[in-house]
Amino acid sequence: MNSNGVDHRKRLSGSKRWVVKIGSALLTAEGRGLDRDRLRLWVDQMADWMQEGNELVLVSSGAVAEGMSRMGWTKRPEALHEQQAAAAIGQMGLVQAWESCFARRGLRTAQVLLTHDDLTGRKRYLNARSTLRSLNSFGVIPVVNENDTVANDELRFGDNDTLAALVANLIEADLLVLLTDKSGLYDKDPGFYSDAELVAEANAEDEWLDEIAGDSASGLGRGGMVTKVRAARVAARSGTATIIAGGTEPDVLSRIAHGEEVGTLLLATRKPTAARKRWLAGHLQVAGKLVLDDGARKVLKERGCSLLAIGVTTVKGNFRRGEVVACVTDSGEEFARGLVNFNADELRQIKGKASTEIGEILGYLDDEEVIHRDNLVLL
Repeated sequence: MNSNGVDHRKRLSGSKRWVVKIGSALLTAEGRGLDRDRLRLWVDQMADWMQEGNELVLVSSGAVAEGMSRMGWTKRPEALHEQQAAAAIGQMGLVQAWESCFARRGLRTAQVLLTHDDLTGRKRYLNARSTLRSLNSFGVIPVVNENDTVANDELRFGDNDTLAALVANLIEADLLVLLTDKSGLYDKDPGFYSDAELVAEANAEDEWLDEIAGDSASGLGRGGMVTKVRAARVAARSGTATIIAGGTEPDVLSRIAHGEEVGTLLLATRKPTAARKRWLAGHLQVAGKLVLDDGARKVLKERGCSLLAIGVTTVKGNFRRGEVVACVTDSGEEFARGLVNFNADELRQIKGKASTEIGEILGYLDDEEVIHRDNLVLL
């Protein structure tokens, strides 16, 4: 229970739609191959929870680590094509293991491999959303992973914590559970400080979380506490709370489901955004950047207006009409993003100009707004 007397854990115990992400170090017993005993324990807990009529999406790391184990490699390959090969080899064993464990409980699974492009194009975003929601309605557990065999460095999620958070946005999950090899988020590194204390509860937006989050040293996965805090903030955009908990703790998922104080709870402080704006906010790469003056920034943040050309001071990038661009300050801080109504060359001609001048400058006028307020989201 927090200082205000609100027991958020008990409230979350009534949640109906979860995204559970399990990291590589947990799944592969620190690189020694898939730990099927652990998988069965987690599956039993998830199956019990689903028998109550709840919905689950599982985001599973471990493909590269399992591939390394099958090939007898002790060090994660550095070359992208070797990582992709390891992922292809390991994905077979990973999916088979989950399928067999859930089958013991009479449950079906479905493999879903996503790339960044699947969540940046509006049509593919909606297709992915519909597929996941349909699988849930059938009582099937989607097992989601990044499609490492085709993703490149520029267009990858970077870690499965981020992917899990975006999936939580996608399906409007009530809770995101990030199972890790740590008990949760500590106020200092417990490996160096004996007086380190577990952070039981905080708001995902609290800035002090950045100071205490540290990177993982496992070498197996790409995630760490920094990525988990960032993932919690992404999930919070759709009103999803996040729990970071130790995956080896006894009955960890069942205890979370019953409202026990397990791990670190990071709460969503914002109201859920509309699906279109959630999609915009979830973009990991943007096609360009617009530097706005202080007046434009104030109008967007305080009055929720559309962005006009007069507020744009600099145009960066080579983007097309309809692509997602970031709105930034002079110092480069991003505070909004949205679908732009002009391409980069057009915007360079009309930046800083009044809307009444656009038609004369370009020779036509389809839209007065650079970004309409319905297509703009504040970050």
